[in-house]
Amino acid sequence: MRNLKLTIAYDGADFHGWQIQPGVPTIQGALNDVASQITQEKIFVHGASRTDAGVHALGQVAHFKTRSLIPAAEFQRAFNALLPPAIRVMAAEEVGPDFHSRWQSQAKTYSYRIYRGAVLPPFEYRRVLHYSGPLDEAAMSTAAREFEGEHDFETFAASSGSEDDDRNRTSVRVIYSSQIIRDPGRDEIAYVVRGQSFLRYMVRKIVGTILEVGKGRLPPADIPELFAARDRSRSGPTVPPEGLYLVSLEYPDPTDSLASTARRRSQSSA
Repeated sequence: MRNLKLTIAYDGADFHGWQIQPGVPTIQGALNDVASQITQEKIFVHGASRTDAGVHALGQVAHFKTRSLIPAAEFQRAFNALLPPAIRVMAAEEVGPDFHSRWQSQAKTYSYRIYRGAVLPPFEYRRVLHYSGPLDEAAMSTAAREFEGEHDFETFAASSGSEDDDRNRTSVRVIYSSQIIRDPGRDEIAYVVRGQSFLRYMVRKIVGTILEVGKGRLPPADIPELFAARDRSRSGPTVPPEGLYLVSLEYPDPTDSLASTARRRSQSSA
């Protein structure tokens, strides 16, 4: 069996999220259908991140197993010929049999776009959050940095939908960077966060909290108290999904793994 890795971009506005659901269009469902059509096999495409309804991706990563001998570049062309225009396979490559897009991910980067102009351009409809009121962007930048490091993010998480899963999961997460970035060429700011992994709605709740800071309703210094409270009702509102983008995922360098294997073999034979 071959293992194919896909890097995928999509406009999530017309989809009910990544994960396949009966009776509604999803990203995973579209990929499964097209992969099965290309290979004439029953294919299940595994994704690195189960983005929610309305969320977009610039660099989602997925993989699937197949017996097909079609070259990876031909897979990319075939996917893009058959998928709806809102989903594009940006790259396809064959990887080792042990590669798993979700379980081997080391970091994810998300961006949340906030358009600040008085009038939202129609081309940005369902692709940004529009807020033209006054915001203290300096205070928002200070607040964003409070989320860096290892914290218990229970206050900034939504229920998984299962009481058992909520009870058994850990809400401790590691955030490597968290910042507000202003686009100098547009009347727009973005919240950009890079972390090891994320809880459901975590980024959208963080953005809602940072916006409360920008509106003067919450001092940045109070954010540590929100972590300590472990109370979901204390976070800012969950902002809508349309401004959220999965930007990229990071994986171990396969050459490092090969080098490590070679060293172990050399040491065992010495």
